[in-house]
Amino acid sequence: MLVTARFRRVVQETAGGLPRQFWWLWVSTLVNKLGAFVVPFLAMYLTKDRGYSASYAGLVASLFGLGSAAAALLAGVLTDRIGRRPTLLGAQLGTALFTTVLGFTDGQVAIAVVAFLVGLFNNATRPPTSAVIADLVPPEDRVRAYSLNYWAVNIGFGLSAALAGLIATHGYLTLFLLDAFSTLVCALVIFVRIPETRPQVAPEQSADSAEPRISLLSVFRDAPFMALVGLTLMLALVFQQGSTTLAVDMGAAGITSTEYGLVIGLNGLLIVVLQIPLTRWMQGRSRTGLLIASCLLTGWGFGLAAVAGSSAWLFALSVAVWTVGEILNMPVMMGLVAELAPAHGRGRYQGVFSLSWSLASFLGPAGGGLLLQHAGPVVLWTTCGAVGTATAAGYLVLARRTGAVGRRRPVATEVTAPAAEPEKAPAGA
Repeated sequence: MLVTARFRRVVQETAGGLPRQFWWLWVSTLVNKLGAFVVPFLAMYLTKDRGYSASYAGLVASLFGLGSAAAALLAGVLTDRIGRRPTLLGAQLGTALFTTVLGFTDGQVAIAVVAFLVGLFNNATRPPTSAVIADLVPPEDRVRAYSLNYWAVNIGFGLSAALAGLIATHGYLTLFLLDAFSTLVCALVIFVRIPETRPQVAPEQSADSAEPRISLLSVFRDAPFMALVGLTLMLALVFQQGSTTLAVDMGAAGITSTEYGLVIGLNGLLIVVLQIPLTRWMQGRSRTGLLIASCLLTGWGFGLAAVAGSSAWLFALSVAVWTVGEILNMPVMMGLVAELAPAHGRGRYQGVFSLSWSLASFLGPAGGGLLLQHAGPVVLWTTCGAVGTATAAGYLVLARRTGAVGRRRPVATEVTAPAAEPEKAPAGA
């Protein structure tokens, strides 16, 4: 009975009290990521199945990232202007369409163009999703909500990566079609269950609002916030190697697609197991300290791949270490961005923050591919360790000079659309 009571209390503290609409968004995210087969296997598909070089695979991944970069800004503006829901639905439908097209595309130029379009629509889901969570969830619960959403991402990712490795042995086209289908199901859930949550300015505030108008230029002028974006870009460059050059290096070392799927799937599995207990452990701890630790674990977790050779077990150890860094970093950063962004500028702030990841997905694969091809894996993975260390130092300097990591803005008064008023879900929802 004591164990049952303790379990119920943990569940209540972890998942209780969040709006029902958040849980529908959580379900849609889980469904989508359960079928997210293509991106983790794109580099291996291009090199091992289609016979292209590592540098071409890096170029395609970079064009995917270029599309993601364009989407970050465009979707951020659309999220604030036309709303979260239409932006999210349009992004999902476009992703499903062009993922299907990519599976049937042949020729280097055509593949590169379609990969750009997939990246454009795929990343356009990030700003509206993050903004919906910030709209629905009160500030004190946002880190917990972002942790749970990230948990859903990785439940799906862990299972899909392991399954994709098995499916790929029978042909890659099925991966593209299943990925598109899961995205369509996700769009259906959003269409049916997620209302528009964009905050509306109260009538008495519309004429003489104290809130300054937020534009993209305003976001870029927010120096402490842009410093955070820059540091995120540095760490994201390291993370991008996990879905591009890591696959190429493991393939060159004789690791099979099935083994690669299991190794990279460990990332999602560990997040599923550790995300909730580590989130509880992080409560009340120094945000700066958590970010510094996450950078060191991430950088030198990837650095361990330098000594992996042809051992899938050592590659798995590398993945395990940088996964802990990922768990510490993501919810803290997402909660911080939501906290720094004014309510009426959440889409733009989330879009600019997402831009750091998009630029990394553009620059990271190309840079990593060139390092791997011309300098070798030892130089590549050691460089990842050095970048992680430099990013940790950057967070420390930023915290000491500006206090941006701990800075809090007062919660702005806002009126949310009636359809988005939060309903409380059961604790175990």
